[in-house]
Amino acid sequence: MTRFAKICRLAGVAGCCGAAGLLAWPQAGLAQMQAEPAQRARSSGLRTGTPQYVAQPKPPEDAEATRNASAIPEAIGDPAALIQRQEGAISRRQPPRAGRPIQAPSVHGVTQRQFRAPQPDVTGLPPPAPPPPQPRRRALEEDPYAPLGLRLGAVTLRPAITGSVGYDSNPSRVSGPSKGSFFSRTEGELGVQSDWNVHELTGMLRGGYSHYFRDDNASRPDAEGNMSLRLDATRDTRILLESRLRLDTQRPGSPDLTAAVEGRPITWAYGASAGVTHDINRLQLTLRGSVDRQDYEDAELTNGQELSQADRNQTQYALRLRAAYEVTPGFKPFVQGEVDTRQFDEKVDSSGYMRSSDGYTARIGSTFEISRMLTGEVSVGYQDRGYEDARLKNLRGVVGDAAILWTPTPLTTVTLRGTSELGDTTIAGSSGTTVRRVSLEVAHALRRNLTVTGFTTFGRTIYEGQGLREDFSTIGARLDYKLTRTFSVRASFTHERLNSTAVGSDYTANVAQVGLRVQF
Repeated sequence: MTRFAKICRLAGVAGCCGAAGLLAWPQAGLAQMQAEPAQRARSSGLRTGTPQYVAQPKPPEDAEATRNASAIPEAIGDPAALIQRQEGAISRRQPPRAGRPIQAPSVHGVTQRQFRAPQPDVTGLPPPAPPPPQPRRRALEEDPYAPLGLRLGAVTLRPAITGSVGYDSNPSRVSGPSKGSFFSRTEGELGVQSDWNVHELTGMLRGGYSHYFRDDNASRPDAEGNMSLRLDATRDTRILLESRLRLDTQRPGSPDLTAAVEGRPITWAYGASAGVTHDINRLQLTLRGSVDRQDYEDAELTNGQELSQADRNQTQYALRLRAAYEVTPGFKPFVQGEVDTRQFDEKVDSSGYMRSSDGYTARIGSTFEISRMLTGEVSVGYQDRGYEDARLKNLRGVVGDAAILWTPTPLTTVTLRGTSELGDTTIAGSSGTTVRRVSLEVAHALRRNLTVTGFTTFGRTIYEGQGLREDFSTIGARLDYKLTRTFSVRASFTHERLNSTAVGSDYTANVAQVGLRVQF
Protein backbone atom coordinates (compact mmCIF):
# COMPACT_ATOMS: atom_id res chain seq x y z
CA MET A 1 0.00 0.00 0.00
CA THR A 2 1.37 3.24 -0.99
CA ARG A 3 1.78 6.20 1.25
CA PHE A 4 -1.09 8.08 -0.44
CA ALA A 5 -3.46 5.15 0.04
CA LYS A 6 -2.69 5.00 3.74
CA ILE A 7 -3.40 8.65 4.17
CA CYS A 8 -6.79 8.32 2.48
CA ARG A 9 -7.67 5.29 4.60
CA LEU A 10 -6.83 7.07 7.79
CA ALA A 11 -8.84 10.09 6.68
CA GLY A 12 -11.89 7.96 5.99
CA VAL A 13 -11.72 6.27 9.37
CA ALA A 14 -11.42 9.63 11.08
CA GLY A 15 -14.36 11.02 9.12
CA CYS A 16 -16.57 8.11 10.05
CA CYS A 17 -15.67 8.43 13.70
CA GLY A 18 -16.35 12.16 13.60
CA ALA A 19 -19.73 11.66 11.97
CA ALA A 20 -20.68 9.07 14.55
CA GLY A 21 -19.63 11.46 17.30
CA LEU A 22 -21.66 14.29 15.86
CA LEU A 23 -24.73 12.03 15.67
CA ALA A 24 -24.32 10.86 19.24
CA TRP A 25 -23.58 14.28 20.81
CA PRO A 26 -27.10 15.86 20.66
CA GLN A 27 -28.65 12.94 22.54
CA ALA A 28 -25.96 12.99 25.21
CA GLY A 29 -26.09 16.80 25.46
CA LEU A 30 -29.86 16.81 25.67
CA ALA A 31 -29.84 14.21 28.43
CA GLN A 32 -27.28 16.22 30.32
CA MET A 33 -29.31 19.46 29.92
CA GLN A 34 -32.50 17.69 31.16
CA ALA A 35 -30.64 16.19 34.10
CA GLU A 36 -29.26 19.51 35.32
CA PRO A 37 -32.68 21.34 35.57
CA ALA A 38 -34.20 18.27 37.24
CA GLN A 39 -31.42 18.30 39.79
CA ARG A 40 -31.95 22.03 40.35
CA ALA A 41 -35.75 21.51 40.59
CA ARG A 42 -35.31 18.83 43.23
CA SER A 43 -33.16 21.19 45.20
CA SER A 44 -35.53 24.22 44.73
CA GLY A 45 -38.90 22.42 44.66
CA LEU A 46 -39.93 23.82 41.23
CA ARG A 47 -41.63 21.88 38.45
CA THR A 48 -39.29 21.10 35.58
CA GLY A 49 -39.62 19.70 32.18
CA THR A 50 -41.77 20.56 29.21
CA PRO A 51 -45.37 19.22 29.09
CA GLN A 52 -46.11 16.83 26.40
CA TYR A 53 -48.95 19.01 25.02
CA VAL A 54 -46.30 21.69 24.34
CA ALA A 55 -43.31 19.57 23.35
CA GLN A 56 -45.47 17.30 21.14
CA PRO A 57 -43.20 14.19 21.17
CA LYS A 58 -43.10 11.77 18.32
CA PRO A 59 -46.21 9.57 18.27
CA PRO A 60 -45.90 5.83 18.47
CA GLU A 61 -45.60 3.74 15.32
CA ASP A 62 -49.17 2.38 15.48
CA ALA A 63 -50.65 5.90 15.77
CA GLU A 64 -48.59 7.05 12.87
CA ALA A 65 -49.71 4.04 10.86
CA THR A 66 -53.36 4.80 11.63
CA ARG A 67 -52.89 8.45 10.63
CA ASN A 68 -51.21 7.43 7.42
CA ALA A 69 -54.09 5.10 6.67
CA SER A 70 -56.65 7.98 6.84
CA ALA A 71 -57.32 9.88 3.66
CA ILE A 72 -57.51 13.30 5.54
CA PRO A 73 -54.80 14.11 8.08
CA GLU A 74 -56.11 14.53 11.64
CA ALA A 75 -54.17 17.79 12.05
CA ILE A 76 -56.23 19.28 9.24
CA GLY A 77 -59.59 18.07 10.56
CA ASP A 78 -59.02 19.12 14.15
CA PRO A 79 -55.75 20.92 14.94
CA ALA A 80 -56.43 20.81 18.66
CA ALA A 81 -56.59 17.03 18.69
CA LEU A 82 -52.79 16.88 18.79
CA ILE A 83 -52.70 18.28 22.29
CA GLN A 84 -56.05 17.17 23.72
CA ARG A 85 -54.96 13.52 24.25
CA GLN A 86 -51.54 14.33 25.64
CA GLU A 87 -50.82 14.06 29.34
CA GLY A 88 -48.83 16.59 31.33
CA ALA A 89 -45.38 15.76 32.58
CA ILE A 90 -46.29 16.50 36.22
CA SER A 91 -50.12 16.30 36.42
CA ARG A 92 -52.38 13.76 34.78
CA ARG A 93 -55.17 16.39 34.37
CA GLN A 94 -55.46 18.44 31.26
CA PRO A 95 -55.03 22.24 31.54
CA PRO A 96 -58.42 23.99 31.90
CA ARG A 97 -58.14 26.06 28.75
CA ALA A 98 -55.47 24.67 26.47
CA GLY A 99 -57.01 21.16 26.57
CA ARG A 100 -60.36 22.43 25.08
CA PRO A 101 -61.10 23.43 21.53
CA ILE A 102 -61.35 27.17 21.07
CA GLN A 103 -64.37 26.78 18.82
CA ALA A 104 -66.49 23.87 17.83
CA PRO A 105 -65.70 22.61 14.31
CA SER A 106 -69.30 23.09 13.24
CA VAL A 107 -69.43 26.85 14.17
CA HIS A 108 -67.89 29.04 11.53
CA GLY A 109 -68.44 32.46 13.22
CA VAL A 110 -70.91 34.68 15.09
CA THR A 111 -72.98 37.19 13.14
CA GLN A 112 -74.55 40.49 14.32
CA ARG A 113 -78.01 39.06 13.73
CA GLN A 114 -77.60 36.70 16.74
CA PHE A 115 -77.27 39.79 19.05
CA ARG A 116 -79.92 42.06 17.46
CA ALA A 117 -83.41 42.01 18.97
CA PRO A 118 -86.18 41.17 16.56
CA GLN A 119 -88.08 44.14 15.18
CA PRO A 120 -91.66 44.51 16.49
CA ASP A 121 -94.51 44.27 14.10
CA VAL A 122 -96.06 47.65 13.25
CA THR A 123 -99.83 47.37 13.51
CA GLY A 124 -100.68 51.12 13.45
CA LEU A 125 -99.31 54.59 12.99
CA PRO A 126 -96.84 55.80 15.63
CA PRO A 127 -98.08 58.49 18.06
CA PRO A 128 -97.52 62.07 16.85
CA ALA A 129 -94.42 63.81 18.09
CA PRO A 130 -95.01 66.44 20.81
CA PRO A 131 -94.94 70.06 19.60
CA PRO A 132 -91.67 71.93 20.10
CA PRO A 133 -91.50 74.08 23.24
CA GLN A 134 -92.43 77.72 22.98
CA PRO A 135 -89.39 79.93 22.50
CA ARG A 136 -88.53 81.82 25.64
CA ARG A 137 -89.06 85.55 25.61
CA ARG A 138 -85.76 87.26 25.05
CA ALA A 139 -84.72 89.58 27.81
CA LEU A 140 -84.75 93.21 26.87
CA GLU A 141 -81.30 94.54 26.22
CA GLU A 142 -80.01 97.15 28.58
CA ASP A 143 -80.10 100.66 27.18
CA PRO A 144 -76.45 101.47 26.44
CA TYR A 145 -77.22 105.19 26.82
CA ALA A 146 -79.11 105.01 30.13
CA PRO A 147 -77.42 106.69 33.10
CA LEU A 148 -75.84 104.34 35.63
CA GLY A 149 -76.58 106.52 38.64
CA LEU A 150 -74.60 107.11 41.81
CA ARG A 151 -74.72 104.46 44.52
CA LEU A 152 -75.29 105.69 48.07
CA GLY A 153 -75.45 102.52 50.10
CA ALA A 154 -78.53 100.62 48.92
CA VAL A 155 -80.01 103.71 47.21
CA THR A 156 -79.29 104.82 43.65
CA LEU A 157 -79.30 108.56 42.87
CA ARG A 158 -79.67 109.79 39.30
CA PRO A 159 -78.84 113.50 39.13
CA ALA A 160 -79.02 115.50 35.89
CA ILE A 161 -78.43 119.12 34.84
CA THR A 162 -79.68 120.71 31.63
CA GLY A 163 -78.64 124.08 30.24
CA SER A 164 -80.61 125.57 27.34
CA VAL A 165 -80.95 128.73 25.30
CA GLY A 166 -83.95 129.71 23.21
CA TYR A 167 -86.38 132.30 21.97
CA ASP A 168 -89.91 133.10 23.24
CA SER A 169 -92.20 135.24 21.12
CA ASN A 170 -94.43 136.23 24.10
CA PRO A 171 -92.58 135.93 27.43
CA SER A 172 -95.31 137.54 29.60
CA ARG A 173 -98.24 135.78 27.86
CA VAL A 174 -100.09 139.04 27.21
CA SER A 175 -102.84 139.72 24.72
CA GLY A 176 -102.12 141.60 21.52
CA PRO A 177 -98.70 142.47 20.10
CA SER A 178 -95.81 141.32 22.30
CA LYS A 179 -92.07 141.78 22.37
CA GLY A 180 -90.12 138.57 21.98
CA SER A 181 -86.98 137.78 23.91
CA PHE A 182 -84.12 135.31 24.00
CA PHE A 183 -83.86 133.38 27.23
CA SER A 184 -81.66 130.93 29.08
CA ARG A 185 -82.96 128.05 31.15
CA THR A 186 -81.23 125.99 33.80
CA GLU A 187 -82.90 122.81 34.99
CA GLY A 188 -81.88 120.18 37.55
CA GLU A 189 -83.28 116.73 38.31
CA LEU A 190 -82.73 114.12 40.98
CA GLY A 191 -84.15 110.62 40.81
CA VAL A 192 -84.12 108.25 43.80
CA GLN A 193 -84.54 104.46 43.69
CA SER A 194 -83.85 102.03 46.53
CA ASP A 195 -82.45 98.51 46.18
CA TRP A 196 -83.67 96.89 49.40
CA ASN A 197 -84.80 93.31 49.96
CA VAL A 198 -87.98 94.64 51.57
CA HIS A 199 -89.54 98.11 51.51
CA GLU A 200 -89.04 100.56 48.65
CA LEU A 201 -88.15 104.23 48.29
CA THR A 202 -88.75 106.07 45.01
CA GLY A 203 -88.82 109.71 44.11
CA MET A 204 -88.22 112.40 41.50
CA LEU A 205 -87.51 116.09 42.01
CA ARG A 206 -87.18 118.60 39.18
CA GLY A 207 -86.63 122.34 39.31
CA GLY A 208 -85.75 125.04 36.78
CA TYR A 209 -85.45 128.76 36.19
CA SER A 210 -86.06 130.67 32.95
CA HIS A 211 -84.37 134.05 32.56
CA TYR A 212 -85.48 136.41 29.77
CA PHE A 213 -82.87 138.89 28.61
CA ARG A 214 -85.22 141.58 27.26
CA ASP A 215 -88.09 141.16 29.76
CA ASP A 216 -86.85 140.47 33.25
CA ASN A 217 -90.38 140.61 34.72
CA ALA A 218 -91.22 137.48 32.72
CA SER A 219 -88.41 135.47 34.37
CA ARG A 220 -89.89 132.73 36.51
CA PRO A 221 -89.05 129.52 38.41
CA ASP A 222 -90.87 126.19 38.31
CA ALA A 223 -90.52 122.89 40.15
CA GLU A 224 -92.32 119.66 40.93
CA GLY A 225 -91.49 116.49 42.75
CA ASN A 226 -92.73 113.55 44.78
CA MET A 227 -91.28 110.98 47.16
CA SER A 228 -92.86 107.62 48.07
CA LEU A 229 -91.90 105.15 50.77
CA ARG A 230 -93.42 101.67 51.06
CA LEU A 231 -92.92 99.75 54.29
CA ASP A 232 -93.71 96.02 54.17
CA ALA A 233 -95.13 95.33 57.63
CA THR A 234 -96.17 91.77 56.74
CA ARG A 235 -96.60 89.74 53.58
CA ASP A 236 -100.12 91.12 53.12
CA THR A 237 -99.89 94.51 54.82
CA ARG A 238 -97.98 97.56 53.57
CA ILE A 239 -97.66 101.09 54.90
CA LEU A 240 -97.55 103.83 52.25
CA LEU A 241 -96.01 107.27 52.87
CA GLU A 242 -95.91 110.00 50.21
CA SER A 243 -94.92 113.65 49.87
CA ARG A 244 -95.39 116.00 46.90
CA LEU A 245 -94.47 119.51 45.82
CA ARG A 246 -95.34 121.83 42.95
CA LEU A 247 -94.08 125.36 42.27
CA ASP A 248 -95.67 127.45 39.53
CA THR A 249 -96.41 131.06 38.58
CA GLN A 250 -99.53 132.97 37.61
CA ARG A 251 -99.77 134.73 34.30
CA PRO A 252 -100.59 138.45 34.45
CA GLY A 253 -103.93 138.04 32.60
CA SER A 254 -105.39 135.41 34.95
CA PRO A 255 -109.05 136.07 35.92
CA ASP A 256 -108.17 135.46 39.59
CA LEU A 257 -105.91 138.54 39.50
CA THR A 258 -108.36 141.42 39.82
CA ALA A 259 -105.82 144.02 38.66
CA ALA A 260 -102.90 144.36 36.24
CA VAL A 261 -99.75 143.08 37.90
CA GLU A 262 -96.04 143.11 37.15
CA GLY A 263 -94.15 139.87 36.85
CA ARG A 264 -95.35 136.37 37.61
CA PRO A 265 -96.61 135.78 41.19
CA ILE A 266 -95.49 132.44 42.63
CA THR A 267 -97.86 129.73 43.84
CA TRP A 268 -96.96 126.78 46.07
CA ALA A 269 -98.78 123.44 46.34
CA TYR A 270 -97.37 120.81 48.68
CA GLY A 271 -98.66 118.02 50.84
CA ALA A 272 -98.20 114.58 52.35
CA SER A 273 -100.23 111.43 52.80
CA ALA A 274 -100.08 108.22 54.81
CA GLY A 275 -102.00 105.02 54.28
CA VAL A 276 -102.13 101.29 54.79
CA THR A 277 -102.92 98.55 52.27
CA HIS A 278 -104.01 95.03 53.22
CA ASP A 279 -104.54 92.06 50.88
CA ILE A 280 -107.17 89.40 51.55
CA ASN A 281 -106.55 86.87 48.80
CA ARG A 282 -107.56 88.83 45.68
CA LEU A 283 -109.27 91.62 47.60
CA GLN A 284 -107.13 94.69 48.37
CA LEU A 285 -108.23 97.36 50.85
CA THR A 286 -106.51 100.76 51.12
CA LEU A 287 -107.13 103.48 53.68
CA ARG A 288 -105.32 106.78 53.04
CA GLY A 289 -105.30 110.16 54.74
CA SER A 290 -103.76 113.28 53.22
CA VAL A 291 -103.02 116.94 53.95
CA ASP A 292 -102.45 119.46 51.13
CA ARG A 293 -101.53 123.11 51.31
CA GLN A 294 -101.75 125.96 48.76
CA ASP A 295 -100.00 129.31 49.22
CA TYR A 296 -100.11 132.34 46.91
CA GLU A 297 -97.50 135.06 46.78
CA ASP A 298 -98.59 138.70 46.91
CA ALA A 299 -98.59 140.33 43.49
CA GLU A 300 -97.00 143.66 42.59
CA LEU A 301 -99.27 146.06 40.71
CA THR A 302 -98.14 148.23 37.84
CA ASN A 303 -98.46 151.32 40.08
CA GLY A 304 -95.99 149.86 42.58
CA GLN A 305 -98.49 148.76 45.19
CA GLU A 306 -99.00 145.18 46.39
CA LEU A 307 -102.04 143.00 45.90
CA SER A 308 -102.54 140.62 48.80
CA GLN A 309 -103.58 137.05 47.94
CA ALA A 310 -103.65 135.77 51.50
CA ASP A 311 -107.37 135.12 51.19
CA ARG A 312 -106.58 132.34 48.69
CA ASN A 313 -104.30 130.38 51.02
CA GLN A 314 -105.98 127.17 52.13
CA THR A 315 -105.42 123.72 53.65
CA GLN A 316 -107.27 120.58 52.56
CA TYR A 317 -107.75 117.43 54.67
CA ALA A 318 -108.97 114.25 53.00
CA LEU A 319 -109.70 110.63 53.89
CA ARG A 320 -110.04 107.97 51.20
CA LEU A 321 -111.10 104.32 51.24
CA ARG A 322 -110.50 102.09 48.25
CA ALA A 323 -111.40 98.45 47.59
CA ALA A 324 -109.94 96.62 44.57
CA TYR A 325 -110.46 93.05 43.41
CA GLU A 326 -108.03 91.26 41.09
CA VAL A 327 -110.22 89.45 38.58
CA THR A 328 -107.19 88.42 36.50
CA PRO A 329 -103.48 89.28 36.87
CA GLY A 330 -103.97 92.10 34.37
CA PHE A 331 -107.39 93.40 35.39
CA LYS A 332 -108.15 94.90 38.81
CA PRO A 333 -111.37 96.98 39.10
CA PHE A 334 -111.92 99.13 42.18
CA VAL A 335 -114.43 101.38 43.94
CA GLN A 336 -113.38 104.40 45.93
CA GLY A 337 -114.97 106.85 48.31
CA GLU A 338 -113.44 110.10 49.61
CA VAL A 339 -114.42 112.90 51.98
CA ASP A 340 -112.50 116.17 52.33
CA THR A 341 -112.69 119.63 53.78
CA ARG A 342 -111.02 122.83 52.58
CA GLN A 343 -110.27 125.49 55.17
CA PHE A 344 -109.11 128.96 54.08
CA ASP A 345 -106.76 130.97 56.27
CA GLU A 346 -109.11 133.96 56.09
CA LYS A 347 -112.71 133.24 56.82
CA VAL A 348 -113.90 135.89 54.35
CA ASP A 349 -112.12 136.64 51.06
CA SER A 350 -111.60 140.05 49.42
CA SER A 351 -115.06 139.81 47.79
CA GLY A 352 -116.85 139.10 51.09
CA TYR A 353 -117.50 135.35 50.53
CA MET A 354 -116.75 132.52 52.92
CA ARG A 355 -114.94 129.98 50.72
CA SER A 356 -114.42 127.06 53.11
CA SER A 357 -116.18 123.91 51.87
CA ASP A 358 -116.75 120.17 52.33
CA GLY A 359 -116.70 117.65 49.52
CA TYR A 360 -117.82 114.07 48.91
CA THR A 361 -116.53 112.01 46.00
CA ALA A 362 -117.31 108.51 44.70
CA ARG A 363 -115.34 106.79 41.94
CA ILE A 364 -115.19 103.52 40.07
CA GLY A 365 -112.34 102.44 37.85
CA SER A 366 -109.79 99.79 37.06
CA THR A 367 -106.14 99.16 36.46
CA PHE A 368 -105.41 96.95 33.46
CA GLU A 369 -102.61 95.32 31.51
CA ILE A 370 -103.33 93.80 28.11
CA SER A 371 -100.48 91.66 26.70
CA ARG A 372 -97.91 94.12 28.07
CA MET A 373 -98.66 96.44 25.16
CA LEU A 374 -101.51 98.38 26.74
CA THR A 375 -101.38 99.31 30.42
CA GLY A 376 -102.90 102.01 32.56
CA GLU A 377 -105.57 103.11 35.00
CA VAL A 378 -108.92 104.75 34.35
CA SER A 379 -111.44 106.06 36.88
CA VAL A 380 -114.58 108.18 36.73
CA GLY A 381 -116.76 109.54 39.50
CA TYR A 382 -118.95 112.30 40.82
CA GLN A 383 -118.19 115.03 43.35
CA ASP A 384 -120.48 117.30 45.36
CA ARG A 385 -118.98 120.27 47.18
CA GLY A 386 -120.93 122.47 49.57
CA TYR A 387 -119.70 125.91 50.76
CA GLU A 388 -119.96 127.62 54.09
CA ASP A 389 -121.43 130.71 52.42
CA ALA A 390 -125.06 130.09 51.53
CA ARG A 391 -124.81 132.50 48.58
CA LEU A 392 -122.50 130.05 46.81
CA LYS A 393 -124.25 127.14 45.16
CA ASN A 394 -122.95 123.62 45.57
CA LEU A 395 -120.34 122.74 42.99
CA ARG A 396 -121.17 119.42 41.40
CA GLY A 397 -119.67 117.61 38.47
CA VAL A 398 -117.95 114.61 36.95
CA VAL A 399 -114.39 113.94 38.10
CA GLY A 400 -111.96 111.37 36.82
CA ASP A 401 -108.43 110.43 35.90
CA ALA A 402 -106.88 108.43 33.09
CA ALA A 403 -103.33 107.32 32.34
CA ILE A 404 -102.84 104.92 29.42
CA LEU A 405 -99.54 103.68 28.01
CA TRP A 406 -99.61 101.92 24.61
CA THR A 407 -96.53 100.36 22.97
CA PRO A 408 -97.56 99.28 19.44
CA THR A 409 -93.94 98.53 18.50
CA PRO A 410 -90.70 98.30 20.50
CA LEU A 411 -89.70 101.65 19.00
CA THR A 412 -92.96 103.57 19.49
CA THR A 413 -94.67 104.63 22.72
CA VAL A 414 -98.02 106.40 22.98
CA THR A 415 -99.03 108.06 26.27
CA LEU A 416 -102.52 109.41 26.92
CA ARG A 417 -103.41 111.32 30.09
CA GLY A 418 -106.60 113.00 31.17
CA THR A 419 -108.07 114.57 34.30
CA SER A 420 -111.25 116.28 35.45
CA GLU A 421 -111.45 118.08 38.79
CA LEU A 422 -113.25 120.82 40.68
CA GLY A 423 -111.23 123.82 41.88
CA ASP A 424 -111.56 127.10 43.76
CA THR A 425 -111.62 130.71 42.63
CA THR A 426 -111.88 134.20 44.14
CA ILE A 427 -114.11 135.66 41.44
CA ALA A 428 -117.14 137.21 43.10
CA GLY A 429 -120.31 135.14 42.72
CA SER A 430 -118.54 132.05 41.36
CA SER A 431 -118.60 128.83 43.40
CA GLY A 432 -115.50 127.39 41.76
CA THR A 433 -114.01 126.01 38.58
CA THR A 434 -114.38 122.85 36.55
CA VAL A 435 -111.04 121.96 34.96
CA ARG A 436 -110.62 119.29 32.28
CA ARG A 437 -107.29 118.50 30.62
CA VAL A 438 -106.12 115.88 28.15
CA SER A 439 -102.65 115.30 26.68
CA LEU A 440 -101.27 112.98 24.02
CA GLU A 441 -97.62 112.15 23.47
CA VAL A 442 -96.10 109.92 20.79
CA ALA A 443 -92.40 109.01 21.03
CA HIS A 444 -90.55 107.11 18.30
CA ALA A 445 -86.92 105.97 18.40
CA LEU A 446 -85.31 106.53 15.01
CA ARG A 447 -82.13 105.01 16.42
CA ARG A 448 -81.15 103.69 19.81
CA ASN A 449 -79.82 107.12 20.74
CA LEU A 450 -82.18 109.33 18.70
CA THR A 451 -85.80 109.83 19.77
CA VAL A 452 -88.41 112.13 18.25
CA THR A 453 -91.48 113.03 20.33
CA GLY A 454 -94.65 114.80 19.26
CA PHE A 455 -97.08 116.12 21.86
CA THR A 456 -100.31 118.05 22.15
CA THR A 457 -102.40 119.28 25.09
CA PHE A 458 -105.88 120.67 25.45
CA GLY A 459 -107.46 122.09 28.59
CA ARG A 460 -110.72 123.86 29.42
CA THR A 461 -111.52 125.85 32.57
CA ILE A 462 -115.10 126.86 33.31
CA TYR A 463 -115.90 129.35 36.07
CA GLU A 464 -119.29 128.30 37.44
CA GLY A 465 -121.90 131.00 37.81
CA GLN A 466 -120.03 133.57 35.67
CA GLY A 467 -120.17 132.19 32.14
CA LEU A 468 -116.41 132.53 31.88
CA ARG A 469 -114.47 129.92 29.92
CA GLU A 470 -110.81 129.52 28.92
CA ASP A 471 -109.47 127.04 26.36
CA PHE A 472 -105.76 126.33 26.45
CA SER A 473 -103.92 124.25 23.83
CA THR A 474 -100.33 123.41 22.93
CA ILE A 475 -98.70 121.46 20.12
CA GLY A 476 -95.03 120.78 19.57
CA ALA A 477 -92.15 118.40 18.97
CA ARG A 478 -89.05 117.42 20.87
CA LEU A 479 -85.75 115.83 19.76
CA ASP A 480 -83.44 113.93 22.10
CA TYR A 481 -80.02 112.85 20.77
CA LYS A 482 -77.90 110.87 23.24
CA LEU A 483 -74.17 111.19 22.67
CA THR A 484 -73.08 108.97 25.58
CA ARG A 485 -74.50 107.80 28.87
CA THR A 486 -73.59 111.20 30.31
CA PHE A 487 -74.20 113.76 27.55
CA SER A 488 -77.21 114.34 25.33
CA VAL A 489 -78.54 117.15 23.15
CA ARG A 490 -82.16 118.26 23.39
CA ALA A 491 -84.15 120.56 21.13
CA SER A 492 -87.86 121.45 21.15
CA PHE A 493 -90.48 123.72 19.62
CA THR A 494 -93.86 124.54 21.22
CA HIS A 495 -96.84 126.56 20.03
CA GLU A 496 -99.23 127.81 22.75
CA ARG A 497 -102.64 129.38 22.39
CA LEU A 498 -105.25 130.60 24.87
CA ASN A 499 -108.81 131.53 23.91
CA SER A 500 -110.86 133.17 26.66
CA THR A 501 -114.29 134.74 26.90
CA ALA A 502 -112.73 137.43 29.11
CA VAL A 503 -111.69 140.52 27.18
CA GLY A 504 -107.93 140.98 26.87
CA SER A 505 -106.95 137.50 27.99
CA ASP A 506 -106.22 135.75 24.67
CA TYR A 507 -102.60 135.20 23.69
CA THR A 508 -100.34 133.21 21.35
CA ALA A 509 -96.72 132.21 21.95
CA ASN A 510 -94.02 130.25 20.11
CA VAL A 511 -91.08 128.86 22.07
CA ALA A 512 -87.94 127.25 20.60
CA GLN A 513 -84.92 126.07 22.57
CA VAL A 514 -81.87 123.81 22.38
CA GLY A 515 -79.68 122.61 25.19
CA LEU A 516 -77.13 120.14 26.56
CA ARG A 517 -78.05 117.63 29.25
CA VAL A 518 -75.51 116.09 31.64
CA GLN A 519 -76.71 113.05 33.60
CA PHE A 520 -75.02 110.61 35.90
